[in-house]
Amino acid sequence: MPETIISDTSCFIILANIGELDILQKVYGSVVTTTEVRREFGSDLPAWVKIKDPSDKSRQKLLELHVDRGEASAISLAIETPNSSIILDDQKARKVAERLGIEYTGTVGVIIKAKIRQIIPSIIPFLDKLKAMDFRLSKEIEDQALDQAGENRR
Repeated sequence: MPETIISDTSCFIILANIGELDILQKVYGSVVTTTEVRREFGSDLPAWVKIKDPSDKSRQKLLELHVDRGEASAISLAIETPNSSIILDDQKARKVAERLGIEYTGTVGVIIKAKIRQIIPSIIPFLDKLKAMDFRLSKEIEDQALDQAGENRR
């Protein structure tokens, strides 16, 4: 497992909106994000979220040509941070990360990890909460998530 987990804004917003932000701490212990992501989140983040900004601002500016400012800062930080992984939900940002060789997951991946590590008994209530808040979750992705978590909808 990577030593450093970096999160973009979407994961914080989604998990906060469903009342489950603490699952990040339960799965990873601590998470790193950037000042830009904290600004986009719009409220205080818990103490277990560490703020660190990328040092190469020109790289971040180049990335901003392809993704939003928060994603660009998080991806730039991941490039600079050995043995890191990033949490991204935006498809375009994931493609950028993939092209750059950055390991990534999404909010659903975090929930699956929580189930695999026996932090939660089932991902189904989480998926239901995500869908209730209009999180884009295709049937195919939902089925893959249930399969990876060893669950079936009954």
